[in-house]
Amino acid sequence: MAVAFHDLGSASGLKKLDEYLLTRSYITGYQASKDDITVHAALPKPPSSEFVNVSRWYNHIEALLRISGVSAEGCGVVVEGFAPITEEAIATPPVSDTKAAAAEDDDDDDVDLFGEETEEEKKAAEERAAAVKKSAKKKESGKSSVLLDVKPWDDETDMKKLEEAVRSIQMEGLFWGASKLVPVGYGIKKLQIMMTIVDDLVSVDSLIEDHLTVEPVNEYVQSCDIVAFNKI
Repeated sequence: MAVAFHDLGSASGLKKLDEYLLTRSYITGYQASKDDITVHAALPKPPSSEFVNVSRWYNHIEALLRISGVSAEGCGVVVEGFAPITEEAIATPPVSDTKAAAAEDDDDDDVDLFGEETEEEKKAAEERAAAVKKSAKKKESGKSSVLLDVKPWDDETDMKKLEEAVRSIQMEGLFWGASKLVPVGYGIKKLQIMMTIVDDLVSVDSLIEDHLTVEPVNEYVQSCDIVAFNKI
């Protein structure tokens, strides 16, 4: 059954989407798909930072569209009053990025066959080429799927706030996924949460030592362990 959203141009519609994305990195599944693009296109403007989860998801999809496009099918999504996005719009990066890629392949950026190139145009071409090379390097980086066990201090710890604190940690190359609460004993539950990382950008050990087990997150988190670590 397709996921359905309504009135995404209103605060109430964005609030429901924000709650939906609290425990998800994408609209459906564990990778960006045409479902994400459909919802992204249905938003009349970038969401306010008030909607933390929607803003995080929106910026991530924006970055994917700029760099490589999105081609995965997804499971199906319905947005009231909005037609599904076309296949061409899903898989094709913006024209501006295509031009930037062409600038990278051109060995002689400083030669203008149709007239004299200004200093501003030269500088802009160099910046585009540098941006494309940086993006290409990031795309070549390996990725890993990691499952974490996050344990609270006791049975009185608010597990919803614990998860919010964990997901509040944002950095380049880190994408939070699905989660669930698992009973440990004596009324205590631990949080199991999936995340996808870009290996060259995120160190799991540093994430745990420098973010998950220090203030302010350690108000809720007693310890954090790696359960599974798989290369993608």
